[in-house]
Amino acid sequence: MENANPTRLAIAATLHCLTGCAIGEVLGMVIGTALGWSDLATIALAVVLAFAFGYALTIRPVLRSGLPLARAIRVALVADTVSIAVMELVDNGVMLAVPGAMRAGLADPLFWGSLAGALAVAFAVTVPVNRALIVRGRGHAVVHQHHHGGHHPTAPTAW
Repeated sequence: MENANPTRLAIAATLHCLTGCAIGEVLGMVIGTALGWSDLATIALAVVLAFAFGYALTIRPVLRSGLPLARAIRVALVADTVSIAVMELVDNGVMLAVPGAMRAGLADPLFWGSLAGALAVAFAVTVPVNRALIVRGRGHAVVHQHHHGGHHPTAPTAW
């Protein structure tokens, strides 16, 4: 990993994060909107689901590398917490900033356009965050040591 382009790794890590976050975020927004929940309740559900899916998408391949479940969970927490948190703060901030987006119904293009735009902005903001983590041996660099069987010298091995 030392020879890999940190920007490319950050983009890949952010796309990975975006996948889990988007699944949880869209599911939470759809459920909350369909049930007529308040903005706060809808966002809370979306954030919880984004973290759950984000961590799950990291834990699965780490488990395949041979780590026990408790260790795989710790790796996912170390690797993804900052990335998911930044993505969720930005994504939900954009949703709240777009007038009418949170009140738009599921059939309204404003809902879907705002959600897609919010995820795109969150991606753009999170790439440099992930890059900074990767060059310090943190964030997704922790996961790469398990994907490739190596050990990054500055990556935490346990909590």
